[in-house]
Amino acid sequence: MVQQIKTVGIVAGGPDKHIANLSKYNQMVDYWIGADHGCITLLDHHLLINLAVGDFDSINEQLFNKVKENAEETIRYPIEKNETDLELAIAYALKLFPDQVFLFGVTGGRMDHTLANVQQLLPIIQQNIKAVIVDKQNAILLFEPGTYSIDLDPDYTNISFIPFSKTVEGLTLEGFYYPLDNHTLSWGSTRCLSNKLLSKKGTFSFDRGILIMIKSRDVLL
Repeated sequence: MVQQIKTVGIVAGGPDKHIANLSKYNQMVDYWIGADHGCITLLDHHLLINLAVGDFDSINEQLFNKVKENAEETIRYPIEKNETDLELAIAYALKLFPDQVFLFGVTGGRMDHTLANVQQLLPIIQQNIKAVIVDKQNAILLFEPGTYSIDLDPDYTNISFIPFSKTVEGLTLEGFYYPLDNHTLSWGSTRCLSNKLLSKKGTFSFDRGILIMIKSRDVLL
């Protein structure tokens, strides 16, 4: 009997210093995909690579051969292509019809990559699949209109809402330190940054638009 893949973890080639502790998520992830240098990160964390994909232009041939030896499946693309390695990895993840996808190694470093990678959440949630970008300091999620509950996460106690679309209409926050009722959140507004839950659970809802939620924690230097 083929095991159903409920959770996919994708690891891209972002800076190591931003990557969360992957071992913490290994019990939740049924299938690991390494995108280019993300394969080396998986090997460094002693995790199985179910699929290695990308052009592998960020590693040398010796490391690529190591990836091939350790991955269950390797798919190499030409360097000149229309998709990023992460976009290719997401496309393969969607073919597995999982319930959720975690993305690691997609923040930090080049800002153009980070912004484009956040946008990659959209095609995932449009397939009714939960998608979360995770790094050491943040968890980033994207939502379409609806009502959602949120549990207190001791690892990420700050909660911010940012409009992905030009406006998010009817935003209501309940159980938050700074509540809202039927608010329109627009590009350029900082109204919904750095909120917190009052107890172990809260709810948020909105009627129109696409909303980014960022759960974060401060780093003490």
